[in-house]
Amino acid sequence: MDKETVNILCKHFGADKKVIDYILKKEKTIKHKFTKIDKIKEYNHYKILSSMQKARLDSTHFNWTTGYGYNDVGRKKVEEIYSYVFNTEDALVRPTIVSGTHALTLAISGILRPGDEILSITGSPYDTLQKVIGIKGTEKGSLKEYGITYREVDLNDKGAININEALKAINDNTKLILIQRSTGYSDRKAITIDEIKRAIHKIKNYRNNLICMVDNCYGEFIEKKEPTDVGADLAVGSLIKNPGGGLALTGGYIVGKKCLIEQIANRSTAPGIGKECGLTFGNTRNVLQGLFLAPHVVAGALKGAILAATVFKGLGFRVIPDIQDIRSDIIQGVELKSKERVIKFCEGIQQASPVDSYFTPQPWDMPGYDDQVIMAAGAFIQGSSIELSADAPIKEPYLVYFQGGLTYEHSKIGIIKAINNLYINNLVKIK
Repeated sequence: MDKETVNILCKHFGADKKVIDYILKKEKTIKHKFTKIDKIKEYNHYKILSSMQKARLDSTHFNWTTGYGYNDVGRKKVEEIYSYVFNTEDALVRPTIVSGTHALTLAISGILRPGDEILSITGSPYDTLQKVIGIKGTEKGSLKEYGITYREVDLNDKGAININEALKAINDNTKLILIQRSTGYSDRKAITIDEIKRAIHKIKNYRNNLICMVDNCYGEFIEKKEPTDVGADLAVGSLIKNPGGGLALTGGYIVGKKCLIEQIANRSTAPGIGKECGLTFGNTRNVLQGLFLAPHVVAGALKGAILAATVFKGLGFRVIPDIQDIRSDIIQGVELKSKERVIKFCEGIQQASPVDSYFTPQPWDMPGYDDQVIMAAGAFIQGSSIELSADAPIKEPYLVYFQGGLTYEHSKIGIIKAINNLYINNLVKIK
């Protein structure tokens, strides 16, 4: 970093020179890790480019219709491209899917019937999905209300899938195996593609007709392969996370076997209509351009996560994943051990944002969560967690989750501002 860059960080962003020097020193120790990330980025970029060429994408596919969305060639092309990228028979990619939780709900309710059972083999799912299932809260229309049952198998002591216990837990009613790839609001590592592959292989050998579905949120393009490359029947995610590349305005995707996508599409619209209707609202260009850029954006976010782990571990905090751990999502957890540190951390992320940088985030009662949550996200797309953001439930052990950044440089300044806030408020010491 040259003198002019240090000057703008100090004068405009209020960063202490001691904080900058500390982070630059730590950054030098991890630069070698970026080479592997860049190789994966390059592979995935070519994979997406070849998918677009295979689908014969042309400028007319950016046009859109009105009303029912009949003959929307752009919608069909987006779903064709997604099926190529994720190596599946079919895809459902729609702007009317509002979140990853919505996409998961749509998939589960489309393929399960009363009396069927979901078995999660990665412990408890993300907070918002727990209310969908009905294991928390008393929400109307939960899966439990429709007679769909749920059980879970915890990860083992090493944070890996306990496949032997998972196989023992399967019964005659089990129809869907749920694997959550990302950390969620927990202190475990993300589940790698190799681990997903081994688990699915053993499950399919045990009972081939079980449906294996992966919650792929935050994990797309971290590795060269996706869950559907290694046997998953379905993979589900949000377009305002990794695959949207920061350009998709909204939406979600479900990719997988054609027979399953057909059932899910019938739930998304109506039986007999399925995928044939559904307005894209002019989002086709943004969705595809975001997908085209996604590997580069994800690579920058992943580098930022590694930098965050390195600098906070150097300050004595527990980090999840650790610096040497294999990563399978863009999330970096930091155990800050106090409410005050969490708030100051998130204030720093907000201050580094291009939008709403002058706002001060506060803990609040967020829909779908049991505890108050603080969220810092001055993003171009509201709620986009591929953009620089941080959030934390206000409860012990006060884990804050840092993710995103459309560029590595933006992730980096977010880290600078977060640590600077802690430092000037005497919440950390830098030697």
